[in-house]
Amino acid sequence: MTDVPVITRPASTRRPRGRSAASRGQWRVHLILAIAAVLMIVPFIWQILTAFKTSNEVASLPPTLFPANPTMLGFETFFASVPFWAQFAVSAISLILRVVGQVLVAALAGYAFARLQFPGRNVLFVLFLFMLMVPSQLFLLGQFDIMKGLGLLNTVPALAIPGIFSAFGTFLMRQAFVTMPKEYEEAARLDGAGTLRVFWSVMLPMARPMIAALAVLTSLYSWNDLLWPLIVTPAGENRPLPVGLASMQGQFGTDYPALMAGALVCTLPLVIVFIVLQRQFFAGIASSGLKG
Repeated sequence: MTDVPVITRPASTRRPRGRSAASRGQWRVHLILAIAAVLMIVPFIWQILTAFKTSNEVASLPPTLFPANPTMLGFETFFASVPFWAQFAVSAISLILRVVGQVLVAALAGYAFARLQFPGRNVLFVLFLFMLMVPSQLFLLGQFDIMKGLGLLNTVPALAIPGIFSAFGTFLMRQAFVTMPKEYEEAARLDGAGTLRVFWSVMLPMARPMIAALAVLTSLYSWNDLLWPLIVTPAGENRPLPVGLASMQGQFGTDYPALMAGALVCTLPLVIVFIVLQRQFFAGIASSGLKG
């Protein structure tokens, strides 16, 4: 009985099963991400197209996607209805005060929780974490009483002061300082640097990615905040842009082209801030271990 020769495929022509399965899995993930990206960007595209429509086109049935005759009437109505530059200045000043204050306070608190030893440190940090579970609306009454007692109602500082103190920002900065090597801090102390000197000259520059991430997140929340400004600045030009934009929604009807045009204009500053800080933002989020 003769042996039957066995024909084997050369190693270079074999198809690795693991790699093909992994590539199929990657295609599935990319497809899901592409669908999610489309679902997220469709409302923004609809907003842009609606801003250039007329009120009749918005109310037409069936609805139209592209404007038949693009017009700037929505933008003209928005700038005529809202004191844009005054409210933009209020929003910008309150945002700067809030971002600078929160970054400074959160960095100091995060450094204390991460590097300093003091009685009750862990218990106090756990209480900070518990504050993340409490809805921010529960603090509105107490914050309003404080602002009223200080005589700051209907002023720009009233918009920014409550947002300076953030448990979430403290947690982010603590995570940044915990992951830093202790050798840098010890070397600075050997050179005679005190605690504040070590914090300001050594640790804080190393936390720039996390600072940028916290600045972007704080800017986003501050610029879009509506409930607190409605409480402390109920009327006048001291209101920020989101309040002015919300006032365009009438009880019996709403000019949606003007509303979408105003929303588009109010979104542009945030887009610019994110474009400028996007590299540091992603680096800070990656180093913190947060996923969203």
